Amino acid sequence: MKEKIGFIGLGNMGYPMAKNLEKAEVQLYVFNRTPEKAEDFKEKSIVCDTVEDVVKNSDIIFTMLTNDNAVKDVYQKILSVDISEKLFIDMSTISPEMTGEISSAVKIKEAGFIDAPVAGSTKPAAEGTLLIMAGGEEKDLKRAEPYLQKLGKSIKHLGENGKGIAAKLSVNYFLSAIYQGLAETVLFSDKLGIDRKDMLEIINESASGSGATKVKTPLLTEENYDPAFALDLMLKDILLAKNAGADFPLSETLIKTYQSAHDEGFGKDDVIGIINYLKK
Repeated sequence: MKEKIGFIGLGNMGYPMAKNLEKAEVQLYVFNRTPEKAEDFKEKSIVCDTVEDVVKNSDIIFTMLTNDNAVKDVYQKILSVDISEKLFIDMSTISPEMTGEISSAVKIKEAGFIDAPVAGSTKPAAEGTLLIMAGGEEKDLKRAEPYLQKLGKSIKHLGENGKGIAAKLSVNYFLSAIYQGLAETVLFSDKLGIDRKDMLEIINESASGSGATKVKTPLLTEENYDPAFALDLMLKDILLAKNAGADFPLSETLIKTYQSAHDEGFGKDDVIGIINYLKK
């Protein structure tokens, strides 16, 4: 692992991911639009003042950003400098159209590109146990693999550029249904007088349980909905899935519920905070 690494975007997910690269003792250059979030990197890594500085000093550059607009803004800056022979790994959850646009623009300038969104929220990001869904060329993935292994427990190479983001939108569509179903089930059992802890234990120990239900159990029992993955981000992903072709009976129900929860002021809560909207 001798290549110089750049990391752009130190939000709830990007921060712990970049920290895992720092712990691996790579030469790390970081940038965040809000400088305060980069303070903790000053001791062991190099905090850059601009996106361009990260790119100029790095061989492999990770980007972990909020949405299409943020990615477009950052990559416009990236494309303004010489990027030949560099490799870009975008781990953001964005539209397939934006992924295609960025990957083509990067390749025209003789650099590599991998779309590598992740399954998992802040805790697995901190633990380095994310599941990484990658789309791109085999040679680029091989080059990136030593660094991706510091971020995730599993790396799934799904094919060409765009396949990673396609898998991410698919899995988040499923998760949006799981979380709404879980919230409704808990509210139903509350009405019937079942202790919430008992109900969640039954769910988690039965065939209906999953990693998704287990990770949200503490939030539901403590009724503390500080965001590991914000409801607004799930709404964004459901809308992206619909635009990409998820046109099913459940799609409209999910969009209506999450959009209404956002409109009622629950968007900054954790996604399982949908229960507070449903309770109304």
